[in-house]
Amino acid sequence: MSRKLIRSTVVTGGMTLISRITGLARDMAFANLIGAGVGIAADAFYVAFRIPNFFRRIFGEGAFSQAFVPVFTEYKTRGSREDLRAFVDRMAGVLSGILFLFTLAGIAVAPLFVLVMAPGFGGEKFALTVEILRITFPYLLFVSLVALAAGILNSYGRFGAAAFTPVLLNVCLIVAAVWVAPQLERPVLALAWGVFIAGALQLVFQAPFLARLKLLPRPRLAPDHDGVARVLRLMLPAIFGVSVAQINTVVNTILASFLANGSVAWLTYSDRIMEFPLGVFGIALATVILPSLSRKHASNAPEEFSHLLDWALRWVFVIGIPATAALTVLAGPILTTLFHHGAFNDRDVHMTTQALIAFAFGLPGFILIKVLAPGFYARQDTKTPMRVGVLAVLANIVLSLVLVFPLAHVGLALAVSVSAFINAGLLYRGLRRHKVYHPLPGWVGFIIRIMLATAAMTLVLVYGAGDPAAWLAASTWGRIGNLILWVTAGTAVYFVAALALGLRPAQLLLKRREGAYGDE
Repeated sequence: MSRKLIRSTVVTGGMTLISRITGLARDMAFANLIGAGVGIAADAFYVAFRIPNFFRRIFGEGAFSQAFVPVFTEYKTRGSREDLRAFVDRMAGVLSGILFLFTLAGIAVAPLFVLVMAPGFGGEKFALTVEILRITFPYLLFVSLVALAAGILNSYGRFGAAAFTPVLLNVCLIVAAVWVAPQLERPVLALAWGVFIAGALQLVFQAPFLARLKLLPRPRLAPDHDGVARVLRLMLPAIFGVSVAQINTVVNTILASFLANGSVAWLTYSDRIMEFPLGVFGIALATVILPSLSRKHASNAPEEFSHLLDWALRWVFVIGIPATAALTVLAGPILTTLFHHGAFNDRDVHMTTQALIAFAFGLPGFILIKVLAPGFYARQDTKTPMRVGVLAVLANIVLSLVLVFPLAHVGLALAVSVSAFINAGLLYRGLRRHKVYHPLPGWVGFIIRIMLATAAMTLVLVYGAGDPAAWLAASTWGRIGNLILWVTAGTAVYFVAALALGLRPAQLLLKRREGAYGDE
């Protein structure tokens, strides 16, 4: 079971890695085309694209997926094939109907959305953001139906297709930025149409894989169906629980809209880099364990449920702690290498580096949330994460208002990071209080080894990072070569040090018995 989960995580992480790499190429094309702190195009596009993305986390892979997968798994485990097909058809019909009406409404009231999201925008900047939003809003309809397909495929262990799908968005946007935009009077509109076309392609891409499982939906409108009604009931509290990060982003965007031009873009670029390890590992791990935890719950196996959470949490520390240190030390070199071209200038690099360091501080918290929250959703408990989310959002709002004055956009990033740890800590306490999770022995020694190995890696990376001015002055290929060199060296030092300190691969395998982590 452990090896199957690791293989599934590797497959999902590998596909997500391809997605993140093409995403970085996309962001490089964006930085070259629209920059960050100069002009209005960057802030207008990022605010407009952020609005459908916010709702995507509700109707798509956020609240909907967390509610849908456990119910789907229950039908798959306990019901007949006919019942399963009927549930899928009716769920697809209801979701499509809700999304279609919501999309029409979103296009109609686009100015209101922009006013709420970016009240500091005015004049031409406001008008351009509204125009872009009306083009990109239908993306919500397409990508949310993609999430339905992904939930089905993931429940059958078909993780690769769903994880690869975001690559299509990145490819479409790269084509739009590099080849289409230069032909238009307003290049940024090419990016908006790229988002629209990518959403449709992503949905079409899923169809053959669903057909192979004989679960290609035939939508039926039946909101009173028992399974559909349960998903909708579970979604209501889950909407808030899984949207905490998005709500925090909205708060940051609102406050950043009153700051200097480029503040929204600086936060967006830094967030994109922080999401690289989060997506490749954190989201991949969460995607894999949710169906597995749901099966454990449906099969009434609480001990195996707890052991699976313990296994996932160990991996969070193995990857999350060194990734945090690496992002903090190499923030400047990474941003210089990826984005210091065209319209993205020295000041943009400096301002974005500060934000990335603040975001990197919260990376372990972000990953912990991705692993701990499925411990509730798999048990069809969406209310506890909602209550935790309320407290985390309130903490973020207070911290943002306090920190934005002395630290500007950096304070907003730091507030999100601190609130992530608050969220993760409360989720962990809830799992322990409900006696859902019981840590296996050996955690103290395990964490000490990870911290010491990370310290050794950090020393190497600090030496490699050197002077920021040298990175800005270097050629593109010189930056790329140096970054690859020091990332490789740091990774090698970390794993060699971990092995020398006694960390063994056997300690990261899922075991059924207590005290089964190596020599502990």
